[in-house]
Amino acid sequence: MKKIFIIPALLAAFSLQAQFTVTIQAPADFKDQDAILYTLNGSKDIIFTKEQSKNNTWTFRYPKNYMGMMKVYFPGSNNTFNFISENKDVTVKLETQGNKVKDIKYLDEANDVMSKLQEGSQKKEMILPALTQIKEYYKDNTDFGKALKTEISRLSGGTEGIDQSQHPFIYYYNSNYSKFLSNNPAKKVSQDEIINFIDKSNDMLETSSLLRPILVAYLNTGGNTNVGTSVDKLLDTLKVETPRGQTVLSELIDIFDVYDMQEFKNKYLSLAKNLKCTITDRLASTLKSNANVEIGAAFPDYKFQSPLNTNAKSLYDVKADKKIIIFWSSTCSHCEEELPKLLTKYNDLKARNIQVVGLSMDVDRDSYAKKITAFPWINDSELKGWNSSYVDTYNVHATPTYFILDANNKIINKPEHVADVLEYFKLK
Repeated sequence: MKKIFIIPALLAAFSLQAQFTVTIQAPADFKDQDAILYTLNGSKDIIFTKEQSKNNTWTFRYPKNYMGMMKVYFPGSNNTFNFISENKDVTVKLETQGNKVKDIKYLDEANDVMSKLQEGSQKKEMILPALTQIKEYYKDNTDFGKALKTEISRLSGGTEGIDQSQHPFIYYYNSNYSKFLSNNPAKKVSQDEIINFIDKSNDMLETSSLLRPILVAYLNTGGNTNVGTSVDKLLDTLKVETPRGQTVLSELIDIFDVYDMQEFKNKYLSLAKNLKCTITDRLASTLKSNANVEIGAAFPDYKFQSPLNTNAKSLYDVKADKKIIIFWSSTCSHCEEELPKLLTKYNDLKARNIQVVGLSMDVDRDSYAKKITAFPWINDSELKGWNSSYVDTYNVHATPTYFILDANNKIINKPEHVADVLEYFKLK
């Protein structure tokens, strides 16, 4: 009888072991205790787990096969860094100063190779064209000419030096980046080639960070003048009922949102809403964040972190006939231009019991604190930039982003600019 139970017990024990481990080491003076590990799905970071420091070391055990981009985020200090997994152990040593990450040393082979390739790629994009021009003025048989030729040859190299069997993700990323996204591609790729790649690629497409830029390149291929036809052709090939099709559909909806292509966003958002199949988590997240900010929807409540100019604990605690919600940043040039115009009408708004609530996308505390001294309305910030919780909740893709709410916190208008806000209240 024992043998019947031994094998299942061994299998259960094996299943609890990590497929690979991510180890992060930091100096003793680095104060953060919590670190969050993310994986990637298209362009969306997916939280895997949170770990606490043990002797300034964080150990994440990942339980299954994963090849692709990963991210670690320290919420206490707002430090973030990216790395790759090739389903092998990852070890990273951080160099910090003043609780900020200043340098990252990758101690595993895959990330060391990827880091060097990325550095070489940057030089290729920025330096290679200049070296090629300079070479015209030096003969190949001179010492400098020979050195130039060697460096040009080195920077011109692609994925030839990568052993695909040893580094499958690195090979996948670099070969497809060179083919579809390089500034100096060997040849222009057609829409059919891009469709075929997206359709036939393995799961590393979702985890590589290549999907969104390749989709943008697809929409721009050949000076595209018929976006709807191109998108329909792509989705017909992929089949929107499949996980790949739904991920691409979700990415396209976000792309149309970012580029203010409202007609196309509405068309494909409607397509997503009307799907009768099982919806993936990725597409469900896109549907939910868009539903949160539809005209007539109740604007989700937000618990303030460190609010100024109010005693309210949350957005719903702010009582007013109307509210203007602004997502902004002290480093945003458009905010710099628009918010002073709102400031000139603030007393008129306040006299009509219209409250302004600014939710900042800032990271730097000093920059944020300095800027809000000029803004008498309610101000709050998580100081986490695009890692802020309200990015997904309120489907924020750019700053400034405005919403107008009624007394019951329902969305009654989504102005594009401050001029639209003032026109709505007849204050222009």
